[in-house]
Amino acid sequence: MFGSIIFALGLIVSLGIGFVYFRDLGDVSQMLLKVKRENMVRFIRNEYRLIGIGLGGFAAATLAHFLLGGGPFWLWLIAAVLTLLLYGFPYVWVHLGLRNQLNDAQYFPIEEARKYVGPTAPVIVIENNGQARAHPDAQIMRPHLAGNVDGLGGEDVVMTYCAMANLGQGYIPRIEGRRLNLEVLAQHGNNLILRDNDTGEPIQHIYGFREADRDPNSDGPACPLRPEAQMEPWPTFRMTFRGFQKAYPDGEVFLNKPSPNPFLRLLDMMTEITFGWGIGRQHQEDAPVMDNMDRSDDRLPNKTYVWGITIGKDAVCWTDDFIVENEWIVNSNVGGRDVVVSLDPKYESLGVWYNDFGQPVSHCDFWGHSDQGQLKRVETLRAGAFWHVWSEFFPNTDINRVGSGSMATEGAVE
Repeated sequence: MFGSIIFALGLIVSLGIGFVYFRDLGDVSQMLLKVKRENMVRFIRNEYRLIGIGLGGFAAATLAHFLLGGGPFWLWLIAAVLTLLLYGFPYVWVHLGLRNQLNDAQYFPIEEARKYVGPTAPVIVIENNGQARAHPDAQIMRPHLAGNVDGLGGEDVVMTYCAMANLGQGYIPRIEGRRLNLEVLAQHGNNLILRDNDTGEPIQHIYGFREADRDPNSDGPACPLRPEAQMEPWPTFRMTFRGFQKAYPDGEVFLNKPSPNPFLRLLDMMTEITFGWGIGRQHQEDAPVMDNMDRSDDRLPNKTYVWGITIGKDAVCWTDDFIVENEWIVNSNVGGRDVVVSLDPKYESLGVWYNDFGQPVSHCDFWGHSDQGQLKRVETLRAGAFWHVWSEFFPNTDINRVGSGSMATEGAVE
């Protein structure tokens, strides 16, 4: 009798926690199950503690069965298979399948990259002191994080990427002077959630600060309690690979070459096939492939690409076709600062620039050379993100705002 009670309680604890682990961090499970963000955050913070309790429950059930005769063997066997699946799949998927290259990413010359990247393939670019790095979507899709000890032109800058949001963002991976030990853990709202393994805190990719530092009283875009309590974004922009070659003939390209380990190579191949299938649908179908969204905004079709920035508590985004219709350039004002949105057809890249000259800009090229003077890129640009993701995290955003200074016109939806 005692053995049967221990057996039953052990299985309840083990399978219950295992189901929650699979649901919250199994990733592909979200194609079938809707996960609440607070539940996901809780499991991210307590992953190893909960895994330990769950596996401890199964160990107790196993001892109760084999030493005390508790429960039938067929039930123990089924529980063993379920335990292996519920704990094994999310752990392998997250910690091996999505293992990042935060410190050991490899960058190759353009000549080598041409073997793996097509001319019109989109790439996400960061640049510093003449050193430019391109990250093709298809190459960074699985590791999600890329950087190395050499840094970017003397700066510790890493590329973070979320395929579900179509969003790449460069960050200096430090908060309050301490370098973060980042790991990919999950996604919610179709946007990546990272974890700082040193504190256990989740970090929403599109925001760049830890969950514990979030200001609960923010009346605009979500903000940290203190400005310094977040990763500093690095100016990040999109262009085609052929545009990158024109602009940066000596640039470097991130390539995610297959692992020499046959097990990891097979795992990576399976992971990328799964990603490719899901992300292909994500770009084509109106509904999110993983519908864990908390909001819906029909001002634009869900899968419209937008270029959005935040300055202070103000958020604005633009579509590329709106910029084209306005002769390749738009002057606007965001958060009290004049900005210029320009699309350079030669380099096939849309950029957003600060305009501190007090006059509208009528011409701005890929390099920020304008008729008013040299402009500086807006570091908070999220280039080419899906509209449904941008509006999920910045619900009060304006679309296609035009006009500089006091003449800014809000909400000029095309």
